[in-house]
Amino acid sequence: MSLSIPKETLAFFKKLEKNNDRDWFNEHKQDFKAIEVKVKAAYNHLGELMNTHDQIEKIKIFRIYRDVRFSKNKLPYKTHFGGSFARKKPELRGGYYLHIQANNESFIATGFWDPNKEDLLRIRKEFEMDDSEIRDILANKKFKSTWGNFVGDELKTAPKGFDKEHPAIDLIRKKQFIFTKKYTDKEVLAEGFLEEVNSAFKTVRPYFDYMSSVLTTNLNGESLI
Repeated sequence: MSLSIPKETLAFFKKLEKNNDRDWFNEHKQDFKAIEVKVKAAYNHLGELMNTHDQIEKIKIFRIYRDVRFSKNKLPYKTHFGGSFARKKPELRGGYYLHIQANNESFIATGFWDPNKEDLLRIRKEFEMDDSEIRDILANKKFKSTWGNFVGDELKTAPKGFDKEHPAIDLIRKKQFIFTKKYTDKEVLAEGFLEEVNSAFKTVRPYFDYMSSVLTTNLNGESLI
C-alpha cells in the first residue's frame, strides 16, 4: 500500500506561519496531532521503502516545538516537518533527511552534515591522495541529474596542512559533503511522492558506498572496524 503526505499538512503550515503563537496552536492542536499521525506513517513508509536497498537503523521525526533559548527568533513553532533516516553503524556511513514545508520549500538532503574532526581529516586525506573515484561518482549522468553538486559550508582557503594549489583543493576545503533536491508543493502532495524520494535516495548509493569505505579504513586501506 502506498502512502502519501496528507494534503492538509501544507495548508496547516501556511496558517501556522501567520499565527505562530501558543494560543492559536493550542486551539488547533487536535488538527495538528491528526496530521502528525499521518505524516509519521508516511515517514515510516519511506523508511520501509529505503530498507529494500539500504539498512536504516533509526528514523527520527523532529518535534514541532522550537528551542528558542539561544535564538533571536522567538517564534515557538517550526512551520515544517523534518525527519532523518540513519544508516546502520559503524559500517554504513551517511544519512538522509526529508523536509516538508509549504510554499515550495520542501526538500530532501543526503550526505554528511557535520563530520567529526577525525572523519573530516580522513575524507580530506583521501581526496588529497586520489580524487578520481569521487569525481567519477559526481560526474555520473544519473547521479548528477538527480543531485547536482555538493552544497554546504567550506573554507575560503586550504585547511591547515594542505596545499592550496592541490588539484583537489575544491573538494579538500569543504566542511560538509551534502546534496539536496527541492520539491514543489504540487510534487509533495502528488501520489507516488514517497516512491520518488526513495528512488532519489537509492541513486546516492555509490557515493555512500565510497564514503563508507573511506571512513571505515585507514589510508593503507586497512579496516578500522
